Amino acid sequence: MDSILEAINEWMQALLIDGIMGNVEGMFDTVNAEVSSVASQVGMTPSAWNSGVFSLIQNLSNSVIMPIAGLILTFVMTYELIQMIIDRNNLNDFPPSDIFKWIMKTFIAVTIVTNTFPIVMGIFDVSQSVVNSAAGVIITDTSVSVDNLDTFRTSLEAMNIGALLGLYLQSFLIGFCMNILTICIFIIVYGRMIEIYLMTSLAPIPLATMTCKEWNIGQNYIKSMLALAFQAFLIMVCIGIYAVLVQSIVISGEPFAAIWTCVGYTVLLCFALFKTGTLSKTIFSAH
Repeated sequence: MDSILEAINEWMQALLIDGIMGNVEGMFDTVNAEVSSVASQVGMTPSAWNSGVFSLIQNLSNSVIMPIAGLILTFVMTYELIQMIIDRNNLNDFPPSDIFKWIMKTFIAVTIVTNTFPIVMGIFDVSQSVVNSAAGVIITDTSVSVDNLDTFRTSLEAMNIGALLGLYLQSFLIGFCMNILTICIFIIVYGRMIEIYLMTSLAPIPLATMTCKEWNIGQNYIKSMLALAFQAFLIMVCIGIYAVLVQSIVISGEPFAAIWTCVGYTVLLCFALFKTGTLSKTIFSAH
């Protein structure tokens, strides 16, 4: 009877140890994969991130939004002409140079609207160059090594079933929290790209007001696009800080304390990534 109970005890012990090790190793694999994907995706331009979605947005912008932008541009330039005439005392004090200024301004406005996509993509080409240059300086190795967990297994083998059960529940909770955090990181990165596509689809309308003194829609739009573009740089800085922190973790002695430290760093990373959008808009005075 004692031998049967001892065999059951050993079986449960081995089962719990394997479960704890599986939870811990799986947690690291999920986090490492998600953070690595962030570092590789933020440097992509909208056209490189998903060419199918980019083509859809470009076609919608050119076929649906561009005619509306043309109407707005016509209204804006007509308003500018009327305002210029009124300011000059109904042509009583109207130098011929003003009409040439208005023609030149109209030409520039038409050129901007008809080249909306090259202008917008140029912003992201510049930001991509900055991100790629920063990648050579910032440490992007965010992998948390699990090679030292052999000693962890040895320490688990010396515990009784009650302690192992508590550690198993703890490791399950940590793994569940890390999965939620990886989803948050996914939402931040993909949400930024969706926001870029949405703003790009309406680009001709705000750019149609770029030359108008009374309206600041175009200027605010450019600031917002710059903020979105250079948010990628701030994300890379966050990844670099996270990489330095996780590489300082030593999984020995108190492995679960180190694991909880990794959880804390990942929570900090999520919080910092959420703040990059607001911080970038603040820097570029976009609203």
